[in-house]
Amino acid sequence: MTAVESPQEEKRRIFADLTPLRVSADYRRLWFGNTVSWVGQGMTALAISLQVYDITGSAFSVGLVGLFSLVPLVVFGLYGGAIADTVDRRTLGLAGAIGSAVLSAALAGAAFAGFHRVWFLYAIVALQAVCAAFNSPARSAMIPRLLPAEQLRAANALNSMVMTFGTLIGPSLGGVIVGLAGYQTAYLIDALAFFASLYAMWRLPSMPPEHTAGVGVPPGRAKPKARGSASVLDGLRFLGTRPNLRATFVSDLFAMILAQPKALFPAVAALWFGGDAKTTGLLVAAPAFGALLGGVVSGWQSRIRHHGQAILVAVAAWGLAIAAFGLSRNLWVGLLCLAAAGYADTSSMIFRNTMMQVAAPDEMRGRLQGVFIVVVAGGPRLGDFVAGSVADLTSPTVAITGGGLLCVLAVGVFALYARGFRRYDALDPTP
Repeated sequence: MTAVESPQEEKRRIFADLTPLRVSADYRRLWFGNTVSWVGQGMTALAISLQVYDITGSAFSVGLVGLFSLVPLVVFGLYGGAIADTVDRRTLGLAGAIGSAVLSAALAGAAFAGFHRVWFLYAIVALQAVCAAFNSPARSAMIPRLLPAEQLRAANALNSMVMTFGTLIGPSLGGVIVGLAGYQTAYLIDALAFFASLYAMWRLPSMPPEHTAGVGVPPGRAKPKARGSASVLDGLRFLGTRPNLRATFVSDLFAMILAQPKALFPAVAALWFGGDAKTTGLLVAAPAFGALLGGVVSGWQSRIRHHGQAILVAVAAWGLAIAAFGLSRNLWVGLLCLAAAGYADTSSMIFRNTMMQVAAPDEMRGRLQGVFIVVVAGGPRLGDFVAGSVADLTSPTVAITGGGLLCVLAVGVFALYARGFRRYDALDPTP
């Protein structure tokens, strides 16, 4: 039996709450498996980019890797979420993990055989994105079935650390392994890493969606299984009638579209800081470091009940940090601003995911996660376009600082409109 913390101990908590890892063996295995597979995926992502450049010598060809990953995520994200709400999520998660492992093995086999074709790498990247579009909604929808509602915020904080850790460590480790042992070794390690995720999925109980009376289903009548576009449209209609859940996506779009400076990092590294590619790498790593810190130092969030307010404050903090970065001309000050932005972004993500998992019925969680994938995959790309266009018309300073301040203004106006979102109470969740 797990000891319950006293109110005094809970108030003193600063670091991430590890209770979900202690109380649920299923969640513990899933978390560890995801950690290993995220690092492996980060290794493979870098190795593919390096191999494409090695074959073509073209930066444009490397850029296409991101496009071949983005399009399937956006196209299949909603559909993957719909499937996760109609089939056993354990089975769907297993299928996605097996598909990803097979694709990594195919990369390793091709590299060992000396088969170096850019079209083959693009095809693998696209298929990996399809697997992720089906696997991610299933995994996210599983977590509320493994843990009680009061532990979901802590679980989302732990999950954010997994993603950020993989983003930081995976590419660095991949570069070392490619340099020492070649592409084939990096791909092979990634394929083997998926066994940790497969084992965790295999040990889970069967998890078909639980259909809730009152969500478009008369009591006593079984919910018909909607497939394909009909199920996707059901999810979008549900989101359209749930203002608090809808507000989580709207507020996040303010940050991703209005205050997304990543596309300008190469330019500002040279113009503002007199740096080179290494400086650009530091600018890219700083938000990720802040995001990791946001997961590690997340214990204080357990005391916050009004998650809507917390999201609005976090998005406004992101905008302010980005605006401050746009005014900085000292590299270390700029890195500190970006790290603060990353911390705010993780805080917002933890509360947004918790709201989606707690306030939404089980039968809709997959579809909401599908919408989340589309927003997270497409929003930053649109933000890159906006930032690049404004910078070309004006200057990087106007694009970054102006975008950050516009994000803060948008959040303030939205907060006046979304009164229910401001009042959202985690002890009485209303979608």
